Amino acid sequence: MSDASVRFRRLAWRTVIGKSPRSVAGQVFLLQAALVVLLVLGAVLALFLQSKRDTTSEARRRSIAVAETFAHSPGVVDALRSPDPSRILQPLTERARRSAGVDFIVVMDTHGIRYTHPIPSRIGKRFVGTIEPSLAGKVYTESVHGPLGHEVQATVPVDDSSGRVIGLVSAGLKVKHVTSELNRQLPIILAAGCGALLVSTGGTALVGRRLRRQTHSLAPDEMTRMYEHHDTVLHSVREGVLIIGADGRLLLVNDEARRLLELPPDAEGRAVHDLPELDPATTELLLSGRPASDEVHFAKGRLLAVNQRPTDGAGGPGGTVVTLRDSTELQAVSGRAEAARERLELLYDAGLSVGTTLDVVRTADELARVAVPRFADFITVDLADAVLHGEEPAPTATDMRRVAVSGIGDDHPLYEQGRLIDFLPSTPQARGYGAGRSELVTDLAGAEGWRAQDPERTRQILEYGIHSLIAAPIRARGVVLGMANFWRSKREPFDAEELSLAEELVARAAVSIDNARRYTREHALAVTLQRSLLPRALPEQNALDVGYRYLPAQSGVSGDWFDVIPLPGGRVALAVGDVVGHGLHAAATMGRLRTAVHNFSTLDLPPDELLHHLDDLVGRIDQDEACPETAGEIVGATCLYAIYDPVTRRCVMARAGHPAPALVRPDGSVTFPDLPAGPPLGLGGLPFRTAELELPEGSQLVLYTDGLIEDRRRDLDEGMELLRRALAGHPGRSPEETCGAVLEQLLPERPGDDVALLVARTRVLPADRVADWDVPRDPAAVSGMREAVSAKLEEWGLSELGFGMELVLSELITNAIRYGSDPVHVRLIHDRTLICEVADGSSTSPHLRYAATTDEGGRGLFLVSQLSERWGTRYTPHGKVIWAELTVPDLGALLGE
Repeated sequence: MSDASVRFRRLAWRTVIGKSPRSVAGQVFLLQAALVVLLVLGAVLALFLQSKRDTTSEARRRSIAVAETFAHSPGVVDALRSPDPSRILQPLTERARRSAGVDFIVVMDTHGIRYTHPIPSRIGKRFVGTIEPSLAGKVYTESVHGPLGHEVQATVPVDDSSGRVIGLVSAGLKVKHVTSELNRQLPIILAAGCGALLVSTGGTALVGRRLRRQTHSLAPDEMTRMYEHHDTVLHSVREGVLIIGADGRLLLVNDEARRLLELPPDAEGRAVHDLPELDPATTELLLSGRPASDEVHFAKGRLLAVNQRPTDGAGGPGGTVVTLRDSTELQAVSGRAEAARERLELLYDAGLSVGTTLDVVRTADELARVAVPRFADFITVDLADAVLHGEEPAPTATDMRRVAVSGIGDDHPLYEQGRLIDFLPSTPQARGYGAGRSELVTDLAGAEGWRAQDPERTRQILEYGIHSLIAAPIRARGVVLGMANFWRSKREPFDAEELSLAEELVARAAVSIDNARRYTREHALAVTLQRSLLPRALPEQNALDVGYRYLPAQSGVSGDWFDVIPLPGGRVALAVGDVVGHGLHAAATMGRLRTAVHNFSTLDLPPDELLHHLDDLVGRIDQDEACPETAGEIVGATCLYAIYDPVTRRCVMARAGHPAPALVRPDGSVTFPDLPAGPPLGLGGLPFRTAELELPEGSQLVLYTDGLIEDRRRDLDEGMELLRRALAGHPGRSPEETCGAVLEQLLPERPGDDVALLVARTRVLPADRVADWDVPRDPAAVSGMREAVSAKLEEWGLSELGFGMELVLSELITNAIRYGSDPVHVRLIHDRTLICEVADGSSTSPHLRYAATTDEGGRGLFLVSQLSERWGTRYTPHGKVIWAELTVPDLGALLGE
């Protein structure tokens, strides 16, 4: 009975399939054609109505535009006020009507009496239409039956200068002319509709052909056989297939899906949420209907890759199709490959991010940060305290400094950064440090040796959840520098494979830490050497108020230097220089140049001559040290040398390849003096030139090295402008404050080059502290000068120095009269010392010698050297000056005694 029923259903289905394709396709074709015709007719009707409305609207807009244009035309108001408006306006309205393409333009008064009309006989009669809205100042459009027939007209007011309506203008078109416009458009509309009908009908025919082509003209038996093959494939493939309806019911389950999910035989037709065999995550996915691609779900001990797609995307019934694939073994292999890939990526990132600087602490911090949270939950780095100072580490894990701490949280109980730790020999850190091998502790709770280090803190660590540790020694070039500790609390304990990864990670960082340690040692030595060669304190003098700064570069020490040197006569020399190159060699060369400047300054040489001697010295250094080990280290140096005289307020300076100084005037303005730019020291053969400036009291002379203004991120001119801005507008700022402000505004946090900065505020020796006389070349003038000097010393309160000064002065004036030439000049200066200067026009200099007991002369300069603190000779463009200094007694100390 059952087989007969099945055969009957199959026969009925075949009968329907055999008849319906062609008849259904024909019906579909006719239905689509009818719909297309209706749509086209509706579109034609809509176009017709739209065209009619648009044409009427266009007529209204044209009428309004013509009426308003004529109403506001020049002369219309005057014509309305004339005795005979029709005579003036009638010809105007006719010309305007023909040019504007309207049928009439009527001008009337406020009572509606026409002044103009296309039919002259209508002039003087009442206007046909509504004028009240226009008398109220509005534009009014309407359709009326007038003298010309059915008309569309617009009426607008004519206002005088005060806004009062003095007349009306109406313009319009005949309705038949509007309709004619529509009649001209109608053929176009009909043609477009016919074209659309033909195109749509052709498209419908193509759709019908495609429908027949997609069925391949299959017979009913062929379609049944195709269904049976499809059913066989569906239930024999090794991939689960589910079809779920829009109501959440399971419509189809193939054999593989039933096996993978362990579904009961009656699962089809039941609601998905009523199947207890499905885990909640899988149930939620199947009921959500959202697309899914290879989502992994755990079900019945298997890892299933689930794909889900909606079935209504192509207009089908609502629901979803789900495919299942068992990927348990593949997932295990992929997991191992993914872990290996992550480890390689971690090592690669460590190679890029660890060791970016030559700073020990920063390198350790980079190591601590690179593996959190990708490898460990917390990382601490402990280095031997000696390593931080560039020294060799201790043999045991004592005096270990915690230099880096990184983790997934900040509330951990681990030792804080900066703490000095002495690890007990029983701890993994001490064992690993001493043996040079990594220590793996998978269970910290059972590690008694680790807990003995600090019982209270280790208890807090265990309570926090930290359960496993890898202590890896930081070893480079056979020396253990410290320990890197990897801690875990949120994941599985470390295993042997991860131990090797930690060792590889630390090994890559160890070389960078050791390089940083060696650099720290060399940098500290170079900085120590350089600072020992720079002035530790400025000499006492009254000519300048001086502030200075020296900042060594973070990346290496170079040869920047500065100096303040007191000169005879109360003068002061300022020097700033820069040796090309970096390192110990540059610092040592800087010390040699600074010593040479001191030696040459004792000769009281002008700036250009002093730079010339320095140039020869640098050239000899290059020649003497021309060997493969030092090739290219010294190629020259730069220097700026200036001498300031507080008596004359004049400053003489010269430079050798050095940046020009900045001059801050007492009013706060800043200039850069036009100082001739000489060649750098060491080139040889080129002269140096000087420039002389007269500086007002309170001026600031700013000398600096190129590290202050040069930077890779900006041009040199930009650096000079920044320096000018930092100096300008602060005339009352002290030199020390100026130094701080300039460095703050111009330098980055980590300067790439050394910086030497010297700021000197000028002082002026009061005029009453200086006395000078012209002396005739007559031996009798010596006694008169002694009396004048004694009187001046009495005035200064230095009468106790009178005897010694008279002897010194007598000897120097006698030598100038006897051996020198005119003019002879004497100057007495009361500064920190009492200075006596005797100048003459001769360039010959006396020499100190020791006279024998039988010699009658030769004892004068010996007497001068014994009575004075210092004495000497300096040459001027017009001769020489012999000077001597006597110490001024400390009156305060004398009174205190």
